[in-house]
Amino acid sequence: MKFGMWKRTWAMIVKEFIQLRRDRMSLGLMIFIPLLQLILFGYAINMNPHHLPTAVFARDHGTYARTFLSAMKATRYFDIVREVHSDEEIDELILSGKIQFAVEIPENFSRDLARGQRPQMLVIADATDPATIGGPISALRVLAGTALARDMAGPLRGGQGSQAPFELVVHQRYNPEEITSLNIVPGLLGTILTLTMVVFTALAVTRETERGTMENLLSMPIRPVEVMMGKIVPYILIGAVQFALILGAAHLLFNVPVTGSLLLLVALSTLFIVANLSIGYTFSTVARNQLQAVQMAIMFFLPSLLLSGFLFPFRGMPEWAQYIGSVLPLTHFTRIVRGIMLKGATFGDMVQEVVALGLFTLAALGVAVTRFRRTLD
Repeated sequence: MKFGMWKRTWAMIVKEFIQLRRDRMSLGLMIFIPLLQLILFGYAINMNPHHLPTAVFARDHGTYARTFLSAMKATRYFDIVREVHSDEEIDELILSGKIQFAVEIPENFSRDLARGQRPQMLVIADATDPATIGGPISALRVLAGTALARDMAGPLRGGQGSQAPFELVVHQRYNPEEITSLNIVPGLLGTILTLTMVVFTALAVTRETERGTMENLLSMPIRPVEVMMGKIVPYILIGAVQFALILGAAHLLFNVPVTGSLLLLVALSTLFIVANLSIGYTFSTVARNQLQAVQMAIMFFLPSLLLSGFLFPFRGMPEWAQYIGSVLPLTHFTRIVRGIMLKGATFGDMVQEVVALGLFTLAALGVAVTRFRRTLD
């Protein structure tokens, strides 16, 4: 009796392995997803980013100013990528996200130091992602007391005692209180839309195929583009409803403002929704069943979540991970939604992100139409 039970159980085990061998895509995804998680978490995730793009507005080019800038570079937190000549340039660069920090050295900085007058040095930080700026600001506060110690030894030290020779004034723009919800909630808008839109459309054509209703579509005088549009448009409306719910909840529950144009945010969110629907539709033409469609959607969602800058600082990732992240639509939409909601950014401030998102959408639509035409054939 027991021998017969084990024999039947063994037969079921063998049958299951045979099915897994035949379903190579599912087997490959089961192996690849853990490896992907290991690589991303092990190599790409860094909560203490370095080499952050920094602009310098130097009104004084004396010895002490040069010494401090050299000390900043030595920390490896800052990469001085631009020398500006006005406060307006700083505002534009910070608003567009091209720099993370700006350092303004006042006039007569070196002279005032020599006189012991403790001049003020202004540091402006983009605080939309508080996790990015914590380490660099701490390093700057240490530098204020140590960077000029050798140059100001002896009589130049004056009567300052343990005080730093100059005062470091840090302005954290857009989220000065480092409220986590102001960073996370806008990013959730793109994350939720990515997950739901890709999964919904990934199941659309696959469900038709499994139920046998695709044959009815094949017999109708309808073009692949028309079928695709008929599948996508309802989900655009669903995405719009989700967008409105999330945005309303963000404002009512978490007091997240919409500083910029609401109309611009709606338009670019619609573009982002279409991009994700196109990806999901492409997956639905490749998958053989709904399980594979969901697995593909997860494979797309996982790197989007980890490499977009939503959970972890984008500039803290290695270059290869940033290149991959720059291909994903969620990366650009996260910057867009944070820019509009927190910074009040305009279309002109986000041209690079909008172009990248638009190109991705066009490419995804093209692949989806091509794949669906082949599926019909």
